[in-house]
Amino acid sequence: MKLTACLAIPSCFLLVLGFTSFQCNKNPEASQYFTDTRSSLPNILLILTDDQGYHDVSYYGTEDLQTPAIDQLAASGMRFDYFYANCPVCSPTRAALLTGRYQDYVGVPGVIRTHAEDSWGYLDPKASLLPTQLKKAGYHTALIGKWHLGLASPNLPNERGFDYFHGWLGDMMDDYWTHRRHGINYMRLNEKTITPEGHATDLFTRWSVDYIKKQAQADQPFFLYLAYNAPHFPVQPPEAWLQRVRQRKPGMDDTRAKLVAFIEHMDEGIGQVIQALKETGQYDNTLIIFTSDNGGHLPSLANNGPLRDGKQSMYEGGLRVPTCMAWPGKIQAASSSRQINLTMDLFPTLLEVANVKTDQPVEGRSFLPTLLGTQASEEDRPLYFTRREGGEKYGGKCIYALRLGRWKLVQNSPYQPMELFDLAQDPQEQHNVIDHEPELYKKLNQLLMAHIQRSGQVPWQQPAAPAEKSLSK
Repeated sequence: MKLTACLAIPSCFLLVLGFTSFQCNKNPEASQYFTDTRSSLPNILLILTDDQGYHDVSYYGTEDLQTPAIDQLAASGMRFDYFYANCPVCSPTRAALLTGRYQDYVGVPGVIRTHAEDSWGYLDPKASLLPTQLKKAGYHTALIGKWHLGLASPNLPNERGFDYFHGWLGDMMDDYWTHRRHGINYMRLNEKTITPEGHATDLFTRWSVDYIKKQAQADQPFFLYLAYNAPHFPVQPPEAWLQRVRQRKPGMDDTRAKLVAFIEHMDEGIGQVIQALKETGQYDNTLIIFTSDNGGHLPSLANNGPLRDGKQSMYEGGLRVPTCMAWPGKIQAASSSRQINLTMDLFPTLLEVANVKTDQPVEGRSFLPTLLGTQASEEDRPLYFTRREGGEKYGGKCIYALRLGRWKLVQNSPYQPMELFDLAQDPQEQHNVIDHEPELYKKLNQLLMAHIQRSGQVPWQQPAAPAEKSLSK
């Protein structure tokens, strides 16, 4: 079954200059679902991987890699071929995921890091996050794995709606075995610093299995956000997994072999988590989402398929990510969708699944009707992608992209002019047609400027601490 969104040109300026308050979809089938299951809400397992390339899953026919657990999710549910991360780097996508908003509207235009001089975001303390919203419906909420949205109060996971946090506060790990970043231990059990032994992927898998088994005894549904650090560099698969790949594919480039082993090791962990759902009798009442926070890292030899470029880039390879969702009895097995969705769309979709309404502003759009197999009438909407970064390459400036229907406006460097691509005719973004479409460029540029102006109203640096009063006379 192929599901394709119906597209029409919207009143774009109303969309960009105002915001949308989320309301439950009026789709009749979705309404019937909620009427029938109001007292028995599904568990939600949201699996987010880090830097996994668009074709670094074997369900796309990638021959040098095997991901049977992820493949089975796709086979038992719906595969999304045009799913976009909100940003080509980590923190902004995670902010969009947990708020349902464009990342720069909640203060996270770039990566949040340990050192203030190289940190480009500060999550708005007033933003209401997904776990807080789901708790309205009685969910127990847990984050296992990578947080990356703040290292101190008020932006710690337990302060932002998670009942249970077992994982990593920071960005990347410098070593998957010793779990440090800049020599700092960011591993936590709730607010307690811990020093667990083992590969980080195995730890997050084991902790998730333990959580699922414990929740099987509970009388409330759970939301488990499982955020692996893998396959983000440094690429460090366990040696046994690397040897398996080398034996199966002798002669494979060593850099690629390590990444393949790293992903396959993680996939095996995902399989363990799903098996725990089955063994505890919770699988049939669990919605499982799998996606990545951005495109694959090209220096690690990630496979982004036919798409241009990779992580950090506003071209398609930096933004399109492998995504599939399974929900027994609700999502048709072996189905696929060409609907264009963003990470932030998961927020309103999951709230609709949980029958939760919110009055907070949300730019994301629920795609529950698509999951349930109906074709909703949808308007084409402008989709914005922003990333702020430092260093000599960016100098604290932003790069941008804007997609509207078949058209995509890109500024992939703050020091280069805009480019315009017709993705319907040029999906690999090889032919810049900006000089041939002056009126279209003017329209898209005006939309982008309005978005930039609005995001400029939101602080993205942590407020300075009040200066101490002098005690000198």
